[in-house]
Amino acid sequence: MLDTTIAGSLPKPAWLAAPRTLWAPWRLEGAALEEGKRDAVRLALRDQEAAGIDIVTDGEQTRRHFVWGFVEQLEGVDFSKMVTIGIRADRYKAEVPTVAGPLRRRGPIHRDEAQFLRTATGRRIKFTMPGPMTVVDTIHDAYYGSRAKLGLAIASLINEEARELAAVGVDVIQLDEPAFNVYMDEVRDWGIEALNRAVEGLPCRTVVHICYGYGIKANTDWKKTLGGEWRQYEQTFPLLAASRIGGVSLECANSRVPISLLGLLGDKDVLVGAVDVANEEVETPAQVAAVIREALRHVAPSRLFPCTNCGMVPLDRELARAKLHALGAGAALARQELSGPR
Repeated sequence: MLDTTIAGSLPKPAWLAAPRTLWAPWRLEGAALEEGKRDAVRLALRDQEAAGIDIVTDGEQTRRHFVWGFVEQLEGVDFSKMVTIGIRADRYKAEVPTVAGPLRRRGPIHRDEAQFLRTATGRRIKFTMPGPMTVVDTIHDAYYGSRAKLGLAIASLINEEARELAAVGVDVIQLDEPAFNVYMDEVRDWGIEALNRAVEGLPCRTVVHICYGYGIKANTDWKKTLGGEWRQYEQTFPLLAASRIGGVSLECANSRVPISLLGLLGDKDVLVGAVDVANEEVETPAQVAAVIREALRHVAPSRLFPCTNCGMVPLDRELARAKLHALGAGAALARQELSGPR
């Protein structure tokens, strides 16, 4: 009950990649890089286990970026043709590769990483991948001519990959869809269809993460424009409630999301963000428990999983560790409250 997890990413060690930097280049090469990635995964697992996190991830230590880790291994994506585009409705600029032909997987993309993660911990494991709409929004299309066609093609490839990950023992597969908070009409018109295709037939638990983004300036500035209440979820949650996805991950700590909107998710699992990744303050266990307690007014304890608001890759490592411990301790406090006096 109230099993904890994280949104996905953790900061990388400075010897592996530049700290507090998205898309940071690797600082190792060849065999040393592969060994360094495995060592970083071991450290990420140790930090989560020490903090009492129940469902652990690899901290995305093996990937430069949560989208590129998948896209780099697709035939049809040309990284020699980089284009600067506005992503997330022009919230910020990014240099991205070009889709120059039909997309295919060259082979398994994350299977070896998932197998290593499975052997490195006895806890349940979650593996994260980008969702179809967010991939579409983070590459330049010069072939399909339609975001919907491109998105559905990507969804099929994600499903192929996800089936292989489930087969090697992944307990939870999470698709990251920050684009779901930006393109509301597209979510309705093709985003849910693509999400359904991506998780079709999977035997493991599935989750979609649709937060308001990393704690970087472009995102924090954007959130200041959203008004006193962030009600984008009011449009998205009913669609997700009727989808194939098993659960939804969202930010609730220091956010302006009306907590009552959780009731729109029906019987889905809810990964409630109880730790803010956009500030330098470490939550107290009581603060984490307070967010969980409020969410429990709208979600059954068996379906609620305390989590971080978003990925923590842009944070200082010591700060991220402290926030992990706050999450674990706060969830333990909430469990005690639920079980009552002994």
